[in-house]
Order: sequence, then structure tokens, then C-alpha cells
Amino acid sequence: MQNTSKGLRFQIAILGKVNAGKSSFLNLMTGQDISIVSQVAGTTTDVVEKAQELHTFGPVLWLDTAGFGDETDLADKRMVKTLKVLERADAAILVYENEGEEEKNIEALLRQKNVPLIKVWNKIEKCDVQTKENTVILNVLEKSKRLEAVAAIEKELLKICSDEWLNQTPMLSDLIPEGGTVVMIVPIDFEAPKGRLILPQVQAIRDCLDHNQMIMVCKETEYVRALSSLKQKPDLVVCDSQVVKFMIDNTPKDIKCTTFSVLMARLKGDVKTFSDGAKMIWKLQNGDKVLISESCTHHATKDDIGTVKIPALMRKKTGKDLVFEHVAGCDFRENLKDYKLIVQCGGCTQNRRAILSKIAAAEAAGVAITNYGICLSELNGVLDRVLAPFD
Repeated sequence: MQNTSKGLRFQIAILGKVNAGKSSFLNLMTGQDISIVSQVAGTTTDVVEKAQELHTFGPVLWLDTAGFGDETDLADKRMVKTLKVLERADAAILVYENEGEEEKNIEALLRQKNVPLIKVWNKIEKCDVQTKENTVILNVLEKSKRLEAVAAIEKELLKICSDEWLNQTPMLSDLIPEGGTVVMIVPIDFEAPKGRLILPQVQAIRDCLDHNQMIMVCKETEYVRALSSLKQKPDLVVCDSQVVKFMIDNTPKDIKCTTFSVLMARLKGDVKTFSDGAKMIWKLQNGDKVLISESCTHHATKDDIGTVKIPALMRKKTGKDLVFEHVAGCDFRENLKDYKLIVQCGGCTQNRRAILSKIAAAEAAGVAITNYGICLSELNGVLDRVLAPFD
């Protein structure tokens, strides 16, 4: 894992009318020709993503979108893609040459979505980079001014980004003392990527290392031996949700335990909402629909947690004939009211705002929502134990 995943980056939507200079702005920020620039309206169709490290701000993900006011045949489809971006954008850049009705409508939309805004006034003539009342004035084609432009945008980003972003909750290091010990149980099964650990496991290890905490990593087959080899009991045990029952059965009650997925629920979503949602499992009836929402589009294996293990265990534990449907990627279903329960994955490839947007959509539809790890812990009767470290 050499680079920051996009799920941990500050995501910035670049908005504006067609031909306002959005793609040229992205090219200026990155110093590369990332997006195609053309005088032809509607050149940008799909959202163009570009990761970048901003020196004083941190890792960001630029989201270059199709322009407002598009009158081509694909306008409606392009606009759907643009509006979807606002469900995960932590901030927005509005690029404009003249502020008119279209720009005012975009600003109103961003206020409605509670997305903080930086205006970029793209002047036609060459000019020095200036800042004025949350507006950066520049010429997006003036590449010689790139360093000044990037510095001005970074300064404005620091002004508008939330305290939550600047002071992010750590994944698990605050749950144990400095110098403490964590045992991590990492199964190596069909779903484990070859030669690598999955992102939540890597994040957890790095978080502990950053806070001078010791980590012992083992498979479930070595866990009992690993635990007995320690002279002092560990401060916390963390496991993959698929072996949560095994962990609980083999861990003394005075040792705190949780799962990587519960840690992800804390980092990306809302533990209380997800744990409340898991209670809906026991209220499901024959024929009820359950939506399994996977953030990424990985190739499902015979042991896949979302398409195989959760449906099988839920049917077994509830004794009900349930209907499971699946969705993958950033999109959510429009007909959420058709479902009794949504089970969201850990969301390691999505940012916190995207997961919170899904929670908000579920609440607006009156549908209970939980996540993979909390769902599995509830089905195995150990949810209270894995939530105990957060009390």
C-alpha cells in the first residue's frame, strides 16, 4: 500500500458551466494533462478522478465533472453523474468566467447539500493569482502561475474544511494506551488478495505504529497459541468479521475485542446507527427484501461475504425465506423503500461522506441500515462484546 487510498482522501468536486475551464483548472492544479480540453461543449462525460498530494493540506481526490447547461443529447445522463458526485464530495470548486443564473443555481444546490465551496474566477486575460472573499482569481491557462494557484487553493481549503477532517478520529489507537499491545487475527482465505492484506488491516497496523503500539498479527489457526505466548494480556484483539465467533469463544472475557469492520463503521459511518439497524434482522419476515451494498466491484468468490456468507447465515439464523439483492460501486438504489434492511460493506474504498450519504438516504426512506461486521456480530450473538471497547 504505497499510496493513500481514495477512500481516505479529501474529495473535491470541480463544478461549473460547460466550457467554464473546469478541466483546465484540474490540469493546472496537477501540472498534467489529465482532462481533455476542448472548445466543444460537453467534452467531459464521466467523472474524471485524479489523486494528488497537496503539501500543506494533505491527500485529495479531484472530481472533474460534466458542465451545467449542457444541451447535447447526453446532457441528462451527464448531469446525473455530476449530481451523484455531491453525495461524496467533501468540498466543491465552482469555476466561472461570469457569475450568472447557472452559477447561482449551483451555489444554492451546494448549500442544500451542505457542501463547502471555493469559487474560482477564471479571468480571460492573464492575471496574477489573487484571493478575495472566498474566491481565487486566476487564469486557468496560465501555467507559469501554477505554484501560486495551488498555494491559494490550499489556503482556501484549510479555511473551509471541517474540524472533523482536520482532527480525524483514529482507527483504533485511542482505544488502547501508548505502548500497548494489539493482537490482529487475519484469515487467509479465498477472498484474501494474493500477497497483500486488505486495506482496513493495513490501516489498523499503521495507526498502531504511528502511536508506538505493538502489534501481533496471526491467522485464526495460530491465535490460541499466539495469545498464550504473551507474558501480558493484550489491550485489544481485532479480527476479521468472518471469524468473530471464533475470536469471542477463545478470548478471555477481561480482554477487549472488536472487528476490523466495526472499526470501519466508526471511522467511516455511524456505529450506533449500524448497531440499531442490525436489530431489524430479527423482525424480518418471509419474502422481505434485503439490499447488500458493496462499495467496490471486486470479483466475488465462492466464499464471498456479501453474496454468499451473509445471506446464508441470515436465512439460517432467522429461519425466514428472505430475498437478497446486490448493488456494487458508489451508486445506491433509487427504490430504497422496497427493502426492509440495507447491509453496507465496510466502505474502505469510499470516503466518510459517501457512507454518511447512504445512511441519510436509508433514514429518509425509513429503512434500517447496518454494515457487514456489525451484521455478522449480531447474527453470531456477540455484538455487545465487540462494541464494548467503544463504551
